[in-house]
Formats: sequence, structure tokens, C-alpha cells
Amino acid sequence: MGRAPLDAGVGGRTTTIDVGIVDVVVLAPATRGRHHWQVLTMRRAVGGRCTGAWELVHGTIEPGERPAEAARREVREETGFVAERLYSLTVNPFYLPQRDSVQLAVVFAAIVSRAEPPCLGIEHDAAQWRTPRGAMQALAWPREHDAVRYAMHLLRSGDAGAVEDVLRVSAPPG
Repeated sequence: MGRAPLDAGVGGRTTTIDVGIVDVVVLAPATRGRHHWQVLTMRRAVGGRCTGAWELVHGTIEPGERPAEAARREVREETGFVAERLYSLTVNPFYLPQRDSVQLAVVFAAIVSRAEPPCLGIEHDAAQWRTPRGAMQALAWPREHDAVRYAMHLLRSGDAGAVEDVLRVSAPPG
């Protein structure tokens, strides 16, 4: 999406700020219990980064792609689901020491029709639909706990209520 230098470090090195990641809380209507939603969690497979970590859907924003487009694409690629509704939740900063980069993850909630088993790719070896509390207990990354909390607050009545017109992302044309 975009890079900006933060400052010139020792030896001319520059730390960058990069809006290059999307995180997506994938939600399906709960069929029982007191919760409105179920949250999809996915476990990282052996051979990649963070083996065994439970995570939300996330990925890189490709060159020329807008964050909402990347969110819809990542949901489709990692799960096979199509997001029926997409909401903007927040932006989470985090530092990647290997790249000397501050990453800004644009965070969305994606609503899918049913809590069905996803079509897993090579990055994941398991998936589980959980209650919001169960998802927060399982997720490895603290920023993902916050994303689930934000989604539950925003969508507590089934939609975004008075802020629906601002936070719901329009469907792509065509």
C-alpha cells in the first residue's frame, strides 16, 4: 500500500512505516447460545511461520490493492468464503524487527452466511469456529484479541447501528 521513512538510523538505515497488512475477524451468525456471533480461528501449519499459532485471517496488501479489497481477497483465499458484509474496525500498529518496519494492519470484520468448515490452504492445518470468548483465549496475537472485542462491540445488535453508514464497506462494483 505505501511506505514512509520513519527516520535515518545508524549507518544510513531507515525504519519504515508500511500500511501493508490486513487482519480480518471472520464472523458467522451463532446458531445457539447467548452470543450473536461465532468467530473463525485458524491454526498455522508446520513449515511456515508461527507453527501451531491460532490466528485470524490476515495477509499482505498487494501493490495497487486497497485494504478492503485485500481483506475480501484474503477471506476468499484462506477460507473459500465470500464476505457478505465487511466493516472497518481499526488500524493496529506493530513492529517487525526483521524488516526494521512499523507495520500498520488495517482491521476488518467480515460476515459470512454460515459457520461451515473452511477450505484450508497450505498455511493452515486446522480451523475452528468459536465463541468470541473462546476465540480470544485461543488467539496468539494480542492485537487479534482487541479486534474480536471491537467486532463484538460494533456488531452487538447484528449490524453497526448508528455508525453503519460510516464503517460498513461498500460491496465492490460488478
